[in-house]
Amino acid sequence: MADTKDPPTAAGVPPLPEMDLRDPRLATFLAWLVPGFGHLYQGRTGKGLLFMICILGTFAYGLHIGGGRVVYASTVNPVGQFSKFRERWVYACQLGIGLPVLPALIQTWRVEHGKEPLLGDNFLRPPYTRSDAETLFGESMTQAERDKRFFSTKDQDDNLVYHKSEYQKWHHDLAFRYELGTAYTLMAGLLNVLAICDARWGPFVAPPTKETGDKPDDSK
Repeated sequence: MADTKDPPTAAGVPPLPEMDLRDPRLATFLAWLVPGFGHLYQGRTGKGLLFMICILGTFAYGLHIGGGRVVYASTVNPVGQFSKFRERWVYACQLGIGLPVLPALIQTWRVEHGKEPLLGDNFLRPPYTRSDAETLFGESMTQAERDKRFFSTKDQDDNLVYHKSEYQKWHHDLAFRYELGTAYTLMAGLLNVLAICDARWGPFVAPPTKETGDKPDDSK
């Protein structure tokens, strides 16, 4: 029977450093749920705090300059219908940051079922269609009031401009900040994917080489 043990370390080559990753699967989940949590669970406090501050800071800044409008799941109900995510592929990248973007799924579900979003009008909700606005506010607002609140804005000459959808209104009002805020939140999600990989498999370590005793001559 073949020997299944690891081959002995070659002479002169130090062994690879070992790191206790505790339960890698739990660390992976925690690292996705909140950036840095997986590393804190593993006792890698410095790296955990670094990821937490940098990734969450990038996400929060993007959300701020985007007026709170750049993170939402979909304008249609994505639950059980994942092909509909293609209209909001950005959210699939933002989802890499875990818990901070999960409420967007709840907000979309509520709007799709004729319920007002939770925690205020700006909190991770999808842009309203005219049908959404009529369903949610048809009894409390007239059509003119809904159009003025959700689908209109003013141009440079202070003239009232009506948009076909609230999505167009957001782009008009925020201008370049909408795309910039989207980019920051998207990058935060993708950066956390790298942090998740680090929590799961540990840091990349170059394999040690055999020490020959020859040292470069620095005198030249």
